[in-house]
Amino acid sequence: MVVLATKCYVAGDARDRALDGMGSLVANDVGDLHVDWQIGVRDDGFVQVDLTGDDAEVARNVLAETWGEIVAHDEGLTAGETYVGTLESWDENGFVLDAGEEVVVPAAELGLGVGSPEQVVERFGLVQHLPMRFVYGGDIGDPDAEPNRLADAERDRLYDWQRENGRVNVNSATRGEVRATVNRAGHAQDIVTVERLGLLEQSIVCTENTDPPGLLAAIGSYLPAEMRCVV
Repeated sequence: MVVLATKCYVAGDARDRALDGMGSLVANDVGDLHVDWQIGVRDDGFVQVDLTGDDAEVARNVLAETWGEIVAHDEGLTAGETYVGTLESWDENGFVLDAGEEVVVPAAELGLGVGSPEQVVERFGLVQHLPMRFVYGGDIGDPDAEPNRLADAERDRLYDWQRENGRVNVNSATRGEVRATVNRAGHAQDIVTVERLGLLEQSIVCTENTDPPGLLAAIGSYLPAEMRCVV
């Protein structure tokens, strides 16, 4: 069994579509191995994959590498190690990530330039539940603990977004739903691709001549989701 660092937080038909899509993604990742799997959702929203078969351990490692893994409560996080957590909230103090336990990344440890955490969210187009990599500093109360911080690879990814032509980031929708929405709005020619950031978090990569705020305005009425631009 492996708990992936991505959440399923929609309900009804949307939940069924998301989990069907997750099944296809798991098949793409481990379908060539000798393994069977069953997909579920924990009470906290994280996707769980139960694996059986000769290659179950290999499949577990592949999925953990692809999606990030939520460590079991009885194992705990290790200081200095890099993990993936989902962005749950932010305020003037920093980011709150969910990595199976609440992890606070102080504003001073974001490493994403000047401005408050709220301004960082707007500047980089961050949406709730976005999976993000961080370095765990240590348990509260440990005199040797360091502050939690965003991982260097995470900072590099976000800065790379800003060097591109622009993006629109979306949550609460599968990659297929976002693609279909862009097509329905008549803007298929205005995007390069839809990049999957998590099960329900996607990034629409714009072409050179596309205005991300304009694209957001055009598709917003079709997609009940949180959307932010990277410009």
